[in-house]
Amino acid sequence: MSLIKSISGIRGTIGGKAGEGLSPLDVVKFTAAYATLIQSKNNSSGTIVVGRDARISGEMVRDLVIGALMGMGLDVVDIGLATTPTTELAVTMEKALGGIILTASHNPKQWNALKLLNEKGEFLNATEGNEILGIAESESFSFAEVDKLGKVRVDHSYTKKHIDHVLALKLVDVEAIKKADFTVAIDTVNSVGGIVLPELLKALGVRHIIELNTEPTGIFAHNPEPLPQHLTEIAEVMKTQKADVGFVVDPDVDRLAIITEKGDMFGEEYTLVSVADYILSHTPGNTVSNMSSTRALRDVTEKHGHTYTASAVGEVNVVAKMKETHAVIGGEGNGGVIYPESHYGRDALVGIGLFLTQLAKSGKTVSELRATYPSYFMAKQRLDLTPETDIDALLNSIKKKYAAYPVNDIDGVKVDFPDRWVHFRKSNTEPIIRIYTEAPTQEEAEELAKSVMDTI
Repeated sequence: MSLIKSISGIRGTIGGKAGEGLSPLDVVKFTAAYATLIQSKNNSSGTIVVGRDARISGEMVRDLVIGALMGMGLDVVDIGLATTPTTELAVTMEKALGGIILTASHNPKQWNALKLLNEKGEFLNATEGNEILGIAESESFSFAEVDKLGKVRVDHSYTKKHIDHVLALKLVDVEAIKKADFTVAIDTVNSVGGIVLPELLKALGVRHIIELNTEPTGIFAHNPEPLPQHLTEIAEVMKTQKADVGFVVDPDVDRLAIITEKGDMFGEEYTLVSVADYILSHTPGNTVSNMSSTRALRDVTEKHGHTYTASAVGEVNVVAKMKETHAVIGGEGNGGVIYPESHYGRDALVGIGLFLTQLAKSGKTVSELRATYPSYFMAKQRLDLTPETDIDALLNSIKKKYAAYPVNDIDGVKVDFPDRWVHFRKSNTEPIIRIYTEAPTQEEAEELAKSVMDTI
C-alpha cells in the first residue's frame, strides 16, 4: 500500500489500513482539510466542483469526497466523468471556490488521488498545500451542524461546454480541419478521453475516427502512461489503416502524445514544441517549460524572436513563471500544453484543436512537420544513495564542478553545455537523485548520463 501526501494533492493505492493507502478515512480527512482551507480564505460557504476520471474506485471516492464537502457546509457541483482540464474550466464557469479532481493521472488502476484546485481552477501553491497537510495531520477541522449542511447538484454538461470552448479559440480553425479530411486514430486508455475525444474530433470536422480503448471502464488496456513502449497497438494501426495522425491521452486527459502517419512517435516532448511554433507564428510572445523539458522549445521560441524561460518542475511552477513572463504558450515536456488564451492548465483538448489546425494549414504530413524541428534525444536515470548521504552538499559540489558552464539551481542543478544539458534533481520521497540528460543523439544522451553518474 502507498500513500503520498504532497503539496499538489493526495495520491495513494486503494485498500489497506488507514494511513497506509488512500483509505476512505484518508479521503474524508484530506477533503475536510481542503474544505477548511477554502473556507478560511473565503470567510463563507460556497460551491466546490468535483470531477473524476473512469477509475474503478472513482464512484467510491466521489461519494466520500462529496459527503465530506457537504458535511463541511459546502455545496457541490458533481460534473461526473470529466477530464482534468474540464474540471478546471468548470470551476471558473461556476464561479466556485475551488475544485477537486479525482484522478491518479498516469498511475495504474489501483491508484487514485485528490487533485486540489483554487477559485481560478488552478492547482494550489506550495504554501496552501502545506497548510492542508498541517490541518489534516492535526485534524483541526470541524463539521457543520445539521441545518448548515451543503447541497449537491449534478451537472453533466461540462464536457460539451469544454468542447465549445476549444472551438471558440481564435487559432482553432474548424473549416481548415474539415477541409483537410483527416483520418485520426485515438487511444484513450479506457478512461474519460473515450467520452470526450470522439465528440471533440466530430465537432472539429473530423469524419474518419479510428477508436482504440475508448470504453471508459477504468480497466486500462495497457500501462496508462503514454510512453512509446506502451503504444504499440496504435502504432501498428497507424500503418495498417493508413491514418493521418494518432492521438493518445492519459486517464485524465491533460497529457497529449502524437503518433505520425508512419506509426512513429512524434515525441511527447514535441507536442508542446509544435503547438508553440504554431502559436508564435500568429501571436508574438514568450514561452515557458520546466527545466527537464527539451531545449527545442527554446530554439523555436528564439527563431520567432522571443524569449524562453525555464521554471522549476511542476505545473504550478510553470504557471507561475508563465504569468511572471507574460508567456503566450507554455507547458511541460510530458505532452502538457498550457495555453493562457484558454486557461492556465494542461489541456489535451486544446492541444488537439491547435495541432490539427497547424497540420491542416501546413500541408505537411505529421512526420514532415516533425522534421522541421530541431532534434534532441533524452535519457532519464536515477542514482540511489544511502539515507545518510547529504544530497544538498552533493548537488553543491556538482554545481562547483561545472561552474564554467551556465548553471540553473532553482530546482536541483541543471548544467547547459553548448549542444546538450544535464539536470540533477533530488527526490522528495526517496534518497535518490534523478538525472535527466538531452543531446543530439540517443547514444550521446545516455553517454552523458553515464559520465555524470560516474563523476558522482
